[in-house]
Amino acid sequence: MSMIVKKLSLKNTKVWIRLKRKKNQMMKIFKDDNDWNEKSIIGFIAFLLMCIIMIADLVTGWLGKDLIIKEFVYESFVWIVLGCFGISGIQKFAKKN
Repeated sequence: MSMIVKKLSLKNTKVWIRLKRKKNQMMKIFKDDNDWNEKSIIGFIAFLLMCIIMIADLVTGWLGKDLIIKEFVYESFVWIVLGCFGISGIQKFAKKN
């Protein structure tokens, strides 16, 4: 019985260490000295949500029901996508000092 408890506690510590490493890797994204472009990540997530909303609207329209989405919600996603990708594009082609 004690061997089972030891094995379970050993597995739990290994899982805990993996989760802690994953958390640290995720937090590295938000540091200034990383290889990730946060604006592109946020822009892609907003674009993905826009696509999901459009697909849901098409499916509900096909089923004969209206999907009610406030106009300002959809437009805010559009502005986020345009802003994020616009800033990322400008930074890509701008001169670096």
